[in-house]
Amino acid sequence: MNTAIIKPQWSPFTIALMVLGFIVFWPLGFVVLAYILWGEKFNNGGGFRPDRWMQQKQQRWARHCGPAFSSTSGNAAFDAYREEQLKRLDEERRKLDDEVEAFHEHMRNLRMARDREEFDRFMRERNTSRQGDNQGGNNQGGGY
Repeated sequence: MNTAIIKPQWSPFTIALMVLGFIVFWPLGFVVLAYILWGEKFNNGGGFRPDRWMQQKQQRWARHCGPAFSSTSGNAAFDAYREEQLKRLDEERRKLDDEVEAFHEHMRNLRMARDREEFDRFMRERNTSRQGDNQGGNNQGGGY
């Protein structure tokens, strides 16, 4: 998943940004052009990954601050309480994710039902018009 705000690809937005860069300050236009052309090669082709960046910052912080900011508080009761609350929150998140998925499934079913209804109406109208043409053609006697 690429989470960059401006993705390194040819899009109307990046082209406009490049042109604007050339108008405002020509080296800026070249920087935007270089980003469009070679931006995917930075960060192993994955773009900026905020989760990886945050994890690196947390590891660096833990190394510098030592045990004062480690994952345990030193109090077994508090650590047990925290673990219990984190498990509860994880369960709540799973429930919410399941509800979101159920809602998306419901919306897909509604769209399918609406599409099916529109298709059936189209087919009924088409068949009705064909039957009307066939009956009208028989009443005319052939024409040629």
